[in-house]
Amino acid sequence: MISIKPLRLTRSYALFFGFLFMLLSACGNKTEKEKEDEKSESETEVVEEDNSVILFFGDSLTAGYGLDQGEAFPEIIQEKIDSLNLNYKVVNAGLSGETTSGGKNRIDWVLKQNVDIFVLELGANDGLRGIPLQETRNNLQEIIDFVREENPEIKIILAGMQIPPNMGQDYTSGFRNIFPELAEKNEVELIPFLLEDVAGNPELNQTDGIHPTAEGQEILADNVWIVLKDMLEK
Repeated sequence: MISIKPLRLTRSYALFFGFLFMLLSACGNKTEKEKEDEKSESETEVVEEDNSVILFFGDSLTAGYGLDQGEAFPEIIQEKIDSLNLNYKVVNAGLSGETTSGGKNRIDWVLKQNVDIFVLELGANDGLRGIPLQETRNNLQEIIDFVREENPEIKIILAGMQIPPNMGQDYTSGFRNIFPELAEKNEVELIPFLLEDVAGNPELNQTDGIHPTAEGQEILADNVWIVLKDMLEK
């Protein structure tokens, strides 16, 4: 049975999540044109035919909200891959403010290209908005199912997330358990908590208290790399 460390709600964590709830809407209030521009930049990238593709599908954490180009963790992963001379191309399909429902609606678009490894990082915005747990679980399951229907040989990594107990202990623990349970059910790899060692640390987050700084994104990349490296070596 896959286990995950419970979130310790320190003062720093409480401050982090307080800011997170306040600014969640700001991440999701982009115009449709801005969203389409982001799609065109991240989802229609041309990938060399001789490269295998790793696609990161997520929200503002994946998109690198507030940072310069190249500072988000998927781009840092690309640097790690290049340093090892591995034949993989990273595609960043992160979209700020994305929910699991929104991700389910656009997954067919991002899979127009061939993808070898699919990293699914969605759910945090669901939890902060109090979306019913079963709805979040179902949406993530449908995304996984769709990806596998498109390519049965694809390798999938699911990024785990946690939320504060604002919605009650039952909701908080139920939300946390969605990710290891789906990983076990679908036999996919799990990143237990993407924001491990970053959430709640003001030195590793931007002034909004939510989004990791470039240094924080380096730690996110390390959290992902622990799982991804083994997959690439295999």
